[in-house]
Amino acid sequence: MTNPAILADRFKTLYYDPDRDAVILLNRAKYPHETEYVVCRSVEALARAIETMIVQGGPPLAYAAGLGLALARPDEASYRAAAARLLATRPTADDLHHIIPAALERALAALAAGEDPKQAVLAYVNGEIARGNRVSRLCGEHAAALLADGDRVLTHCIAGAALCWMLWAAQQQGKTIHLIATETRPYLQGARLTAQCAKELGVEVTLITDGMPAHLMSQGMIDKFICAADRITLDGHITNKVGTFQIAIAAHYHGIPFYVLGYDGPDPDTESANGIEIEWRDGEEVLHCAGVRTAVEGAKALYPAFDITPPHLISGIITDRGVFPATLIRRYFDA
Repeated sequence: MTNPAILADRFKTLYYDPDRDAVILLNRAKYPHETEYVVCRSVEALARAIETMIVQGGPPLAYAAGLGLALARPDEASYRAAAARLLATRPTADDLHHIIPAALERALAALAAGEDPKQAVLAYVNGEIARGNRVSRLCGEHAAALLADGDRVLTHCIAGAALCWMLWAAQQQGKTIHLIATETRPYLQGARLTAQCAKELGVEVTLITDGMPAHLMSQGMIDKFICAADRITLDGHITNKVGTFQIAIAAHYHGIPFYVLGYDGPDPDTESANGIEIEWRDGEEVLHCAGVRTAVEGAKALYPAFDITPPHLISGIITDRGVFPATLIRRYFDA
């Protein structure tokens, strides 16, 4: 039996179409209210799709960018310019900063060898997508083992494929899980994407506003807090959607376990929180919700898209290799 959630398989949400010489992306800004696929025929179109949240999540946006590199003109200058443009789209998640340099290296090597650089890029990125799918499933299976039958699990934003596999694996183990999802302003990833994943899997899901977690914890209505991370440092800090830090503080105060779906583990190039660049998006986005302005005219807004949670607030980081203490994560992932 396969996981029925569309977000469990990245090949269902982003892929290169050779007939159109284009990268096809599920529009996550509209899904599930509209199932629209956006056709990107140029590097710039792909970069804009990332910046405007058509594709979201650390691994998916990295895979989309990697496929987008294949759309560049087949010469060294064009590939280098394309890589620079794609790397500049969103700074916080680490996957982008590994996929693009590696894809560029393969394109340039193919050019030097008189081989097809487009096919070299596509072979590498599609291999990474397949590997990422395997990592997601293993991470989800390890997470499911931490759940008890009847658990009420809080999640924030969209934890992606690993969350889908966690819920699916828990079902296979005969566990009934009640998912509690924050709506996640201003793009409502929890209200749309997380809730839709639960719906596709037949998992009960209750939506709450971003300000409710601490109160629900105080009332004994949450058993575990589980989210993903856009970057994990070697000393155990995690970066995730803004709001994660305050939920982690509340969970720590109430003695509720907080686990991180860490996929393939920490970024080997990020020593500590000082090495993380937090993306600040246009505050105008906070003045709107679902395309409707909710703030009075003249009001200003701030929008740091991510925050950083220190390791002492984290009960464990779940990866494809198993579950590890955040403070010791380097020990298990050092080569």
